[in-house]
Amino acid sequence: MIPSSELIINPDNSIYHLNLQSHQIADTIITVGDPERVPSVSKFFDKIEFKIHKREFITHTGLHKGKRISVISTGMGTDNIEVLMTELDALVNVDFKTRKIKENLTSLNIIRVGTSGSLQESIPVGTLLASQNAVGMDTLMQFYRLEQSQKEQEISEQIKQNAQVGFNPYVVSADESLLHHFTENSNIVKGNTLTCPGFYAPQGREVRLKPQTDNYLEKIRNKITDFPLTNMEMETAGYYALSRLLGHKMLSLNAILANRITHQFSENPQREVDNLIEYTLNKVVSL
Repeated sequence: MIPSSELIINPDNSIYHLNLQSHQIADTIITVGDPERVPSVSKFFDKIEFKIHKREFITHTGLHKGKRISVISTGMGTDNIEVLMTELDALVNVDFKTRKIKENLTSLNIIRVGTSGSLQESIPVGTLLASQNAVGMDTLMQFYRLEQSQKEQEISEQIKQNAQVGFNPYVVSADESLLHHFTENSNIVKGNTLTCPGFYAPQGREVRLKPQTDNYLEKIRNKITDFPLTNMEMETAGYYALSRLLGHKMLSLNAILANRITHQFSENPQREVDNLIEYTLNKVVSL
């Protein structure tokens, strides 16, 4: 039995941070970072069944062309992703009455709709990119037992040396079935996404504070044979690692708003995000 201090359940039988009950989420979930982006997705629903709001976690669950979908905001960073993924999993795989793990486990389909910056001149602003692989530059997986293949370990070691960090990055891939479904017969680029624990120095930006590693982007983006880093953001690797550990299907989709090499930023970022939302919804209904 899971103690009440480890799995906190609210008096209304909802999970602690998300404030959700199990019947209020669908098996297919779209996640967004920005809470204000939730209604940008749910406005396309034919019907909204639930609207739940607590902290940065806003959930709308409803029907889109007959498909039941939840859209949930997460805020930024893999620390928030750990809360989200753990609590979503508990909602479907833990019996709240007995506090025991269910014998038959549910695997959720989770699709991140987010924004990102390109690390290659050949991937311009406005591109839609699916993260085939993700590299975690945060330390979340130092606290979990994530198994890595030999190839993943080799990539991790190379990135560690190139980035000059004192910890081991982690490398995880997307769910193959979701990746195929969302990229087949489309112009979506497949890429290798770098997940960073911050927006400024961890992504090589300098405002007043100078990053520890000089020329950070040049040292990491093309240094591994057959594994060029295509873009960077703040959540994908955490999603992929926790999905692997928990047995859920996960794919991260990115609207490229900035090109860090050409120093360009989208003139109409909302348009790029809306394009990704509409594309995602069209693909989700046939899952």
